[in-house]
Amino acid sequence: MNKKTKEKTNTIKNNIYMLRFIFKHTPFMVCGYLFFDVLANLPWTLSNVVLLKYIIDVATEGRDYYRVAVALAVFVVFVIVTNLFTTLFYEISMPKQKEKLYFAVYKTIYEKAAKMDYEAYDNPEYYNDLVLAMNSMNERSYTVLQDVQDVLTNVISVLTIGTVIVSIDPICLLFVIVCVAIMTPIGRLIAKVNVERTEAMTPLDRKNLYFSRVFYLQDYAKELRLSRAGEMVERRYNQNIFDRLKTVSPYLTKQWKLYFCQESLPMTLLIYLGITLLMGYKAIVTKEVTMGDFAATFNGAASISTSVFALTSHLAINVRENGLYVEKFRSFMNAKEKMISGTKTTVFEKPPVIKFENVSFKYPGTEKYVLKNINLEISPYKKIALVGYNGAGKTTLTNLLLRLYDVTDGAITIDGVNIKEWDIKEYHKNFAAVFQDFSLFGATLGENVSMDAKPHKERVEEAVKAADFNRTLPDGTDSILLREFDDEGVSLSGGEAQKIAIARAFYKNCAFAILDEPSANLDPVAEYALNQSMTKAANDKTVLFISHRLSTTIMADEIYMLEKGEIIEHGSHEELMKLDGKYAYMFKLQAEKYN
Repeated sequence: MNKKTKEKTNTIKNNIYMLRFIFKHTPFMVCGYLFFDVLANLPWTLSNVVLLKYIIDVATEGRDYYRVAVALAVFVVFVIVTNLFTTLFYEISMPKQKEKLYFAVYKTIYEKAAKMDYEAYDNPEYYNDLVLAMNSMNERSYTVLQDVQDVLTNVISVLTIGTVIVSIDPICLLFVIVCVAIMTPIGRLIAKVNVERTEAMTPLDRKNLYFSRVFYLQDYAKELRLSRAGEMVERRYNQNIFDRLKTVSPYLTKQWKLYFCQESLPMTLLIYLGITLLMGYKAIVTKEVTMGDFAATFNGAASISTSVFALTSHLAINVRENGLYVEKFRSFMNAKEKMISGTKTTVFEKPPVIKFENVSFKYPGTEKYVLKNINLEISPYKKIALVGYNGAGKTTLTNLLLRLYDVTDGAITIDGVNIKEWDIKEYHKNFAAVFQDFSLFGATLGENVSMDAKPHKERVEEAVKAADFNRTLPDGTDSILLREFDDEGVSLSGGEAQKIAIARAFYKNCAFAILDEPSANLDPVAEYALNQSMTKAANDKTVLFISHRLSTTIMADEIYMLEKGEIIEHGSHEELMKLDGKYAYMFKLQAEKYN
């Protein structure tokens, strides 16, 4: 199979794939849309040829004019009835069906994205495909259905009118065939250029989305007003616009030339001019056809030219474009998770031993090891602190324990079992985690703490108390946070938001808690209160936390000092201070700030 044939086959397969997807989720929409659109367009198509020919021929004969009145009456009644049903479908049923379709598309994308390995977000190609799917596939899925309907309508129109014209003069069919033969390959080229343009613009579109976030999210509002950051961002925005114009210009030039070749030459010369001259000559000079035949052929040629242009240019472009977009969607949906889930489903009531055995790790696509030969053992109920300079590998180590990534070498075991043997969803039930880049959601306080649509009120109250969140909210744990879904939503300070994130760790009944910079946004007094609460609330858990504030590490049972991906010191706070190594140096350096 050559490249062009394979490309055409893939285009057809991709459009059929999306049509099946639409039919699976909204079968009534597919059947109704195709039926009613053909029903609505067919009368007008036939009236321009068959009805017109009939009226002219009756008028030319000069008798039985009542037949014209009857034909017009039948036509009007048919149009009124079809309009009644098509209007009901398009105005009442269709909007609901479209919402169902869009919901199905987004739900499918969300579910797939949630299943993908965390490392997939480190892959720019995957991220581009995700952005493309999120931004285009809802409307693109509907466009596939529209184009299928347009193809069906135009094919029926060509076949119906073509049959009438061929019955009048078969030579006209030759003009149509030659026209199609010329326009089809040009249409393919136009479609290819369109898709290449879209792919070239996708990274620039992603930059535009970033600029939009910067200017409408509250997170950036203060910096934009209190500094010259706005000018900095605007300068990059202007550069992006320049880059967009520079990128798109060559594609627009190619498209203009192709459109001109497609529209001006075959349609004008073969359809409008060729058929009209042929039939005009036969009607006026040789008298081989009637004036009704001439009018019907003239109008039919115009209708066929419109349908042929739609099929070979606009629709050919759209079908090809849709096929390539759907190909991206299918690639995204068919992407396989590298992280293989095991079958073990144990959820621990009490924390067992955790072991890192010669663990090394490097991020996919890189050769540099972020962690090298990590060996450590965490006993049940211990409070373990990971410290070190930025880039030492602390967060990476906890990400491996959470199995957001798989180790490159070595193994992590819990209760003597390699964590790869667990079902990933069941494994994650054993952990409560608070990340330094945590997020709050547009939901109630209770939902934000429980991360569940049905929070347990008393447990939420206990968790926020343990996290030292003591702000009184208007509706208590039912208060809506943020204002994305509620204009009266509560806005929180950075420290308050972090306490809500920490409360999640206290709410969840599990064996292990991982806290990545849990007190980063807190003042020293709030930090001390949180440490006391955290120590008390996490008595039934093994806690692994990362902190740059070494005053927090005093409460830890064991401290691991990391540097360049390796453990360089290990012991309690007192032991490490006696060692007078790098941990002691860092602690004394920070302590000086408070003296």
